[in-house]
Amino acid sequence: MKPTFKHSLTALALSASVLATPFISQSVQAEEKSEFTVAWSIYAGWMPWDYAAYSGIMDKWAEKYGIKVNIVQVNDYVESINQYTAGQFDATVMTNMDALTIPAASGVDSTALIVGDFSDGNDGIVLKGAKSLKDVKGQNINLVELSVSHYLMARALESVGLSEKDVNVVNTSDADIVAAFSTKDVTSVVTWNPLLSEITAQPNTSLVFDSSKIPGEIIDLMIANTETLQDNPKLGKALTGAWYEIMGIMTSKSKADEAKSYMAKQSGTDLAGYNQQLAATFMYYKPSDAVTFTNGADLKETMKKVAEFSFDHGLLGEGAPDAGFIGIETPSGVYGNADNIKLRFTADYMDMAAKGEL
Repeated sequence: MKPTFKHSLTALALSASVLATPFISQSVQAEEKSEFTVAWSIYAGWMPWDYAAYSGIMDKWAEKYGIKVNIVQVNDYVESINQYTAGQFDATVMTNMDALTIPAASGVDSTALIVGDFSDGNDGIVLKGAKSLKDVKGQNINLVELSVSHYLMARALESVGLSEKDVNVVNTSDADIVAAFSTKDVTSVVTWNPLLSEITAQPNTSLVFDSSKIPGEIIDLMIANTETLQDNPKLGKALTGAWYEIMGIMTSKSKADEAKSYMAKQSGTDLAGYNQQLAATFMYYKPSDAVTFTNGADLKETMKKVAEFSFDHGLLGEGAPDAGFIGIETPSGVYGNADNIKLRFTADYMDMAAKGEL
């Protein structure tokens, strides 16, 4: 199966090309437009965007609002966020952590308008032998450094009274991590599906922690440039309408297998494999459920944890004096600097979908 590109090196994500180019001012980007470009990358929870383009559902919703929406696949997940940050896409998919540490940390005001899912077992820590999480103390841990895997490890260690100083992180690319675990020297890894399932299928392994133990913390989002979205609410309505039509198809008895079979094939697996990945992905198939999650107080607390981890690892920029340097606006309140809000969560468009107002 193809590896996903969902969780990659966020510290290296601000590529030289992005850092060397002055960001387009948001006032220049923001204007009423009739055509938009939206990026996506391969991951179980984001495959519906591919189906949106393939099936014509995106075109149908865009036409309803008198606009055109181009759905573009970018094979390198981090590069898609870099390009969005540089103004080359109007919106793209990303995790909550990457939304904070890449565009927001670069001064690009962004809004999460669709909360699609959270990892509910798609990310995990595996040790060789019949072990428990506490046995990781003193070991080398192979993972993609400064990624969501790194965040998961930190949260796991915290749960058993350990910290990062109790282990030695070995930076290992997602392309190499399965092969690395097959060697004698590597005894523990942190990774995500489908790589996680490949590793746990090996004999004599123990899955000692996974993302289901920190529900709602690794969140998959559709992020749009805030001023572009404010000036063009039709974009938000079209994207949200298309998304929830596909969510309805994925939960229907008659159409689900056909749609998911397409998504499976495009992501390099079969229907059974894709369903296995979805089983470890808490999809918000109903917009009302996504609204409840987004409006809840837990989201603000989660983003506080993410911001603290990001600050401790230098991911909020050299000038960040503390974890609250970047303001994060949620429906239940703002975490951080209210005068420097660069990441926003809104339930408005999902609420319209829930009420049948799109």
